Amino acid sequence: MANVNYSEITPELIKLSEHCVKNGMIDPELYGKYEVKRGLRDINGKGVLAGLTEIGEIRSYIIEDSEMIPCEGKLFYRGIDIEEIVKGFISENRYGFEEVTYLLLFGDLPSQQELDSFKKLLAYYRTLPTSFVRDIIMKAPSNDMMNTLARSVLTLYAYDENANDVSIPNVLRQCLQLIALFPLLSVYGYQAYRHYHEGESLFIHTPQPELSTAENILFTLRPDSKYTPLEAKILDIALVLHAEHGGGNNSTFTTHVVTSSGTDTYSAIAASLGSLKGPKHGGANIKVMQMFEDMKEQIKDYGDEEEIKAYLLKLLHKEAFDKAGLIYGMGHAVYSLSDPRANIFKSFVETLSKEKGRMDEFKLYTMVERLAPQVIARERRIYKGVSANVDFYSGFVYSMLDLPPELFTPIFAVARISGWSAHRIEELISAGKIIRPAYKSVAKHRPYQPLAERG
Repeated sequence: MANVNYSEITPELIKLSEHCVKNGMIDPELYGKYEVKRGLRDINGKGVLAGLTEIGEIRSYIIEDSEMIPCEGKLFYRGIDIEEIVKGFISENRYGFEEVTYLLLFGDLPSQQELDSFKKLLAYYRTLPTSFVRDIIMKAPSNDMMNTLARSVLTLYAYDENANDVSIPNVLRQCLQLIALFPLLSVYGYQAYRHYHEGESLFIHTPQPELSTAENILFTLRPDSKYTPLEAKILDIALVLHAEHGGGNNSTFTTHVVTSSGTDTYSAIAASLGSLKGPKHGGANIKVMQMFEDMKEQIKDYGDEEEIKAYLLKLLHKEAFDKAGLIYGMGHAVYSLSDPRANIFKSFVETLSKEKGRMDEFKLYTMVERLAPQVIARERRIYKGVSANVDFYSGFVYSMLDLPPELFTPIFAVARISGWSAHRIEELISAGKIIRPAYKSVAKHRPYQPLAERG
């Protein structure tokens, strides 16, 4: 039997794909005719109300005299302003991700005793099954860590004697284990890829029970396991800011949709990972970093506003970087005047830039953050407000933390698994119905044609 090249796109496939395109294109005018909310958003970009949640809330406008007025962005976890949460644990000089995870899952901030017990529980679960690294992660390592992560999650199903039990105690147990294991699955997957694909030395460090999630990521990732307190604190803040973003973002909505079918936890979370992998969702910060690398090659003076504006215009005119016509990291589907996560990040980014000797790059980022909205408003006639989103700074932060680009989106998943878990449990408790939106068929009815009569 001849060997099959599973990656080859043959002329036959190209021809068949032309049929897909020809018969798969919906007339854009039909969406308006039938008042279809494309992307579950109305003509003004407001999301269609598809459910209720108590977990996360995004505020980007206020209502005055029945009119929507954009306001500074706000993000709430279980009704508590994220800015207050960050100020709280920073002022007490401690890590916040575990506290935020507790809040998202259980609805209340933990007492000191509850927080200590919760951390011990996560540390207890932060152990992979025997030989899992050797038999699963190190075999057929992928160059995409999100695929490695999803495969690992699906494989954990086989190690769970109660994998299909969707009772709340069992689902909570599964979610806590996944929250604890995501950092290891991501880092070990990267170490395997780095070893087998790039010929680098293989490091598999055992996590330390006394360390926070952020500390353990740096401890297990780096060959010497060393990191500074500032590095760990900023990574912890990144995890806190990415842990939850309401029920309507693509991956969290995926969690709700798949959970509503009654399937197991591993299948639901694997589906959410597939959503987050997309460059329009979790992969956006990689694009921002790549755009800035191209920008730094094109711009001679980081302080020259006119030179930077000229480059930004080239981006919008599809003449620079990937020629997509986008300034990555600017704008958000919900926020307009500001993304609170970006605002929180920015002050800590400056501190880290000083420690790493990269203030010139930080100044370039702040310059682009200030100039891009002006250029976009003038060129695209968008005057409602365009601001930097959290992806604008997160890629820069990760690069300063020496995190490889392959781990940028998995780190997002390490944080968001907390929110996904909370939403899965909420869906199981409160919803009850399978999520099934309507699609209207616009195909014309026609008779079946016998095979001999077809052209």
